[in-house]
Amino acid sequence: MVPGASFGQKFGYVNTDFILSKMPDYQKVQGEVQNLATKWEEEILNMQKEIDDMYSAYQAEEVLLTEEMREERMAAIREKENTLKEYQNKVFGYEGLYYLKKKELIKPVQDEVFEAVEKVAKQHKLQIVFDKSADLVMIYTDPIHDYTDFVLDELGLGEEEDTIK
Repeated sequence: MVPGASFGQKFGYVNTDFILSKMPDYQKVQGEVQNLATKWEEEILNMQKEIDDMYSAYQAEEVLLTEEMREERMAAIREKENTLKEYQNKVFGYEGLYYLKKKELIKPVQDEVFEAVEKVAKQHKLQIVFDKSADLVMIYTDPIHDYTDFVLDELGLGEEEDTIK
């Protein structure tokens, strides 16, 4: 090795969104996650309908109620609204049930992709592999550096007519 000499790093990129779209396991997991989300959304809509019904009943009977009864009914409505907000936050909030379940189900599939990317990187002696589908903005990409098809082949999902441009 010559002192002061520098060596260039070899890099490539993959499109993990495209790779995941080709994986049957990922499609299955996405369906499971969507079914859970739909179930939770229905529960939230039912809770909201119950609150709306309570409020409609309150408005219809308001003139017949004493001040104390009006306060009790409004307190019950506010309590239901608070319960709904807490449930929404528990399910869809930051690190809520939806996020945790999605992470739990998708992680094994993502790990499989990352392992394939690592194998391809080692086979092609790449020091850096970017993900074209992530937040990293790639203004120009030369297809010669695209290793997505190699990763698909590593996962057993490659097809000869599949080439990314």
